[in-house]
Amino acid sequence: MRVQAKAKYRNAAGVVIPSVTTALNILNKPALVKWANKLGLEGIDSSRYRDALADIGTLTHYLIMCRLNEELPDTSDYTPEQVELAEGCYKKYVDWELRNPVKPILVEEQLVSEKYQYGGTPDLYALSNRVLMLADFKTNAKGIFAEMIYQVAAYRHLLQEAGYTVSKTCILRLGRSTSEGAEERILSEGEMEVGFQIFLRCLEIHQLTTNGMAGLHKG
Repeated sequence: MRVQAKAKYRNAAGVVIPSVTTALNILNKPALVKWANKLGLEGIDSSRYRDALADIGTLTHYLIMCRLNEELPDTSDYTPEQVELAEGCYKKYVDWELRNPVKPILVEEQLVSEKYQYGGTPDLYALSNRVLMLADFKTNAKGIFAEMIYQVAAYRHLLQEAGYTVSKTCILRLGRSTSEGAEERILSEGEMEVGFQIFLRCLEIHQLTTNGMAGLHKG
């Protein structure tokens, strides 16, 4: 079963609105440019390489989702190497969960902000150690970056606008390297507030460059 990585969000009027990740795509990512250039010098197609890594991340999320929903996963559409790497990331999640038992409330639930007109799918909203927690899972090779904080801040607002209380927000990096365990970053209230304001600026620019420029062309 091939898991779909992207979702299309619509507001109450049925109009397509941007996702959290689409809005954040306006951010400059110099590390990504440097990484792509390095691959090019090595004769590797960075687009295909990035797509393959995205598949591993998507499959890891799927395996976690199946565990949380008590379902059996179907990985038949993936290569043995992709399955092996994703299972390595998944095992790190399981180790983390054994130390932080969770009672799932929402698992990859698509949510929409009518106030700000964007949509997103938080990975996990759960009760953990008597605390209502939002957790976001990453499978990148190195570090927890600023744009990840902006992303999870936008997810937190989606939950809050939908009436859910979020007392703890964390990013859990499940790197593909076998030499490291899970990296957990618990985010402060200040980081969430600043991160959400930065996200809103990105969203505003995205809306202006799409809806605003389209209106100018029509005129």
